Order: sequence, then structure tokens, then C-alpha cells
Amino acid sequence: MSEKDSFGIVGGDKRQIALAESLAGDGYRVYVYGFDLAGEIHGAVPADWKEGFDPCGTILLPLPVMASKGFLNAPYSGEKIPLDDSFAEKLRNKTVFGGKLRPVYATSAIWNAIEARDYSEREEFAVRNAISTAEGAIQTAMQVYAGTLHGSSCLVAGFGRIGKALSWMLRGLGADVTVSARRAADLAWIELYGYRAIHTEEIRGRYDLVFNTIPALVFPERVLEWMPSETILIDLASLPGGVDTKAAEKLGIRMIRALSLPGRVAPKAAGEIIKETVYNMMEEE
Repeated sequence: MSEKDSFGIVGGDKRQIALAESLAGDGYRVYVYGFDLAGEIHGAVPADWKEGFDPCGTILLPLPVMASKGFLNAPYSGEKIPLDDSFAEKLRNKTVFGGKLRPVYATSAIWNAIEARDYSEREEFAVRNAISTAEGAIQTAMQVYAGTLHGSSCLVAGFGRIGKALSWMLRGLGADVTVSARRAADLAWIELYGYRAIHTEEIRGRYDLVFNTIPALVFPERVLEWMPSETILIDLASLPGGVDTKAAEKLGIRMIRALSLPGRVAPKAAGEIIKETVYNMMEEE
């Protein structure tokens, strides 16, 4: 089997474990680096990142690539893997795919000579990931809400990909759904779909469940003061999120930060999404 038929999975969580097993199932030779604490990964060959990635033509990095400043996102590694010149040098002459790559470029000037592409910026990835995120948000709500989603009053803040998927699923479960947006066009689409529409700057009212998808401070103290203390607020936005957590705690509002839901609640599906996106990108090349 040639180098072109080999993948290296370097770091990551359960998504990358599922990705490795799926690639192996497709007949590729798969090497895994940074998974010494993960147990057996079916069809994959454990390898040491310090020895380099010579057997691999294509390298798949996790989402996000960087976990803490200067280190690879590798929760199943027994040691921290530094993102430095030595690591970047190992990627020369490889085709590299990763998620949220931009912060990594600052770790070494060698990245200027590496052919790297970000699968998380692809539209098909974002849309399919939104489905897993929405399902994970509903699962989270079912675990913490004492009532049923059927008949509950729900607010979805934001009408992007996740907001669209989540609103549609909540209504399918019989929830009374209100959706917020800022753009007039989005508000028109919200009304067309049959949801209640409100401007994000005018969020008020009583809701059983509030789902935030907007990565900006949408719920400062002045907005939270309108909510009854029994409201459950689930923040899906990337850090730092969209909720004033100190104000929520002071007001007695339960706030749950639900990040990286696809990797936590549907790692197999999340791994397939990465695989299919990378396949699409390779075909285009």
C-alpha cells in the first residue's frame, strides 16, 4: 500500500477515533498518533508522533487543532504534544487537514510551507455538524428539564445553521418555539417557517428553555432580569459564550454551557462528517 493510500490521525477525541476506524473500514492504512490512553482503535496502527509521520501521505488533525496555548488537542495522549517548529517540520510535504487551523499558524513559520486546509470552514461540514449539535442540545434539555419538550415554551437565540436545525427539531417535538435574529431577512424567514419572531435586542418574556447559538453577549444581566429563576438557559455558542454567567448565578438562573456536542453525544456521526468533508476536499484537488 502506497503513502497516498495512508492516513495519519494526529490527536483528537472520540470523533477522531471514529474517523480512524471508518477510514480503515474504507480500506486505507491508518496510523494513529497521540492515542496511547484510548485502548484499541480497530483497524488502526498505533504510532509515535516523535518518530514523524513518514508512512502517511495525508495528515488529519483534530477540531480544534490547538487545545491549550501551544499544545495539540490530544486528550488521549499520555503526554502533552507541543505545537512548535519540531512538530511543524514533521508535516512538510504532507497534505494536512485540520479544524480551526488559524491559531496554529502562529506556532511556527514552517506552516508557511505546509499545504494545510481547514475542513471546519466548509459549508457541508457546518450544516451536518449543526444537526448533531441540535440533537445534542435537545438531549441536554431532556436531561435537565423536569417537564416535556412537547408543550414547553422555548426560545432559540440566533437563526444560523444551528438555530435553524434546532428550531425545526423543537417544533417537531411539539414545543412552542420563538426565534430571535437581528437581520430583517432572517426575521422574515422565521415568520415564514411559522415560529414566533423577535429581534435579538428585544429578547423579553417567560420561557421554560432558552438556547443560545450566538457567540456574543446576548444575555447580559439586564436581559436575564426578565427571566424567571426556573428558566433553564443552554449556551451552545463557542467560548466565551453569550451569557453573563455571574449575573445568571446571582439571579438563580440555571445556565448550562454545552460545547463540542457532536464529539460528546454523537462521535461516530461527527467522525463520518469529518471523513466525508475531507473526501470532498481531496476530490476537488
